[in-house]
Amino acid sequence: MLDTKSTGSKIRNTVIHCITILLGLLCLFPMLNILAISFSGSAAVSANRVGLLPVDFTLSAYRRILEDGQFWRSFGISAIRVILSLILNLILSVPMAYAMTRTKREFRARNIYMNLLIFAMLFNGGMIPTFIVVKNFHLLNTIWSLILPGAVPIFSVILLMNFFRGVPKALEEAAIIDGANQLQVLLRIMVPCAKPSIATVSLFSIVGSWNDFFSGLIYMQKVEQYPIMTYIQSLSINLQELVQNSAGSSALENAAELSNRNLNAAKIIVAVIPLLMIYPFLQRYLISGIVMGSVKE
Repeated sequence: MLDTKSTGSKIRNTVIHCITILLGLLCLFPMLNILAISFSGSAAVSANRVGLLPVDFTLSAYRRILEDGQFWRSFGISAIRVILSLILNLILSVPMAYAMTRTKREFRARNIYMNLLIFAMLFNGGMIPTFIVVKNFHLLNTIWSLILPGAVPIFSVILLMNFFRGVPKALEEAAIIDGANQLQVLLRIMVPCAKPSIATVSLFSIVGSWNDFFSGLIYMQKVEQYPIMTYIQSLSINLQELVQNSAGSSALENAAELSNRNLNAAKIIVAVIPLLMIYPFLQRYLISGIVMGSVKE
């Protein structure tokens, strides 16, 4: 009986692994194709001859993007936005989540705030009212217009709240007996125990802030103030303008060498590199943080 169960378990695990590997390859192949397109010549791309390897290798698309000074300016704006958003999200979300775990006797207005959070998560004013609020506070064309509208991610608050509820009550009671106040309990007991969930919400904040391009289109009126995703989205190649504005015989060569598909593929690759650098450091916390923060016993 034990050998049968062991054999069945091995077969089940093998099938699961095979399915996981297959799904992983299905996700990886499109990315490899985009990478190959970004390094391929325009003629090969237009003829759909590019598979998983570049054809007529060229760096024209990357040269067009990376040699643009505005690219690096927008890159810096996005980096600052990510850092400020992450700090503000954690400063507001962690104490709020901890306060929501208090009993009604400890925090009498808890139910009122909790209902407001749930209502705000399900319903929002929409784009136009948010724009009016940002405008009335004179935040247009400032980096704060990209940060403050999403300063309190309610999903992150709920995730952290459920995780805090799972921390043994005895740890908090022992700290209070030793003379710790609520702030010390939060910083010295709850936050160290909540590292997986904090890493998870940090990853959500980083990815969301970096990938958001629509806010830049709404709140920024000058290209010089665009974050990286908004700038990359707004890039377009006008071959006629390229020929007119370029000096020398290299203009026609550049125009022929570079196509919109090359540039769009290069946009995707350049945009995903920072996230690929950050994700491995937080990935190990992702699953445990979501599971422990989303289930309440």
